[in-house]
Amino acid sequence: MNKRVLLLCGHYGSGKTNIAVNLAQAIKREYPTVTLADLDIVNPYFRSKDSAAELEEAGIRLICSNYANSNVDIPALPPDLYALTDDRRMRAIIDVGGDDRGALVLGRLAPAILAENDYEMLMVINCYRPLTRDAISTLEVMREIETACGMRFTALVNNSNLGVETTAEDVLRSVSYANEVAAMSGLPVVMTTADQKLQCELEGKIPDLFPLELQKKIQ
Repeated sequence: MNKRVLLLCGHYGSGKTNIAVNLAQAIKREYPTVTLADLDIVNPYFRSKDSAAELEEAGIRLICSNYANSNVDIPALPPDLYALTDDRRMRAIIDVGGDDRGALVLGRLAPAILAENDYEMLMVINCYRPLTRDAISTLEVMREIETACGMRFTALVNNSNLGVETTAEDVLRSVSYANEVAAMSGLPVVMTTADQKLQCELEGKIPDLFPLELQKKIQ
């Protein structure tokens, strides 16, 4: 995670936004200038905007659509999108929209990101989502995203969960799935995430465990 730009992509509902918020906060402890960008152009259930207060308190800049957390459901790109590639002093975490349709937005930034060549593109995988229940279907989603944005993934994040009902056993059962996706794609699993409440049960049982503070939805 020592690259300037971290891109998080995956199937709808894979948990990209929650990971992006947690990663931004972790990276801010090491780097002075951190920006989190939410490139979802239609309103999903969770938005980075839900964590705006926490991000501001931590000194993290948030770039998102002006219509985030509103009842206006239209495609709208953040107005300061290109700051992510123009200002190389910042560390940038980019939460890309779900599946290949969301990845089309990333295509606008892809040439500059590729030219700089200081990025990681992480595929967030979740075996408990309907369209990524096995390695083959997950790989299909990955290839669709890569085609849409014109970039290749560099690593995997295993975020297999069942929301607030997730148990330590659910996370442990997902490890074999993540390893199979890694073997088929040739990409490493750089972390397995889990609710921080499960950390004590999982510590020492899963390599590269990244505990998450779960987002709270603004009503």
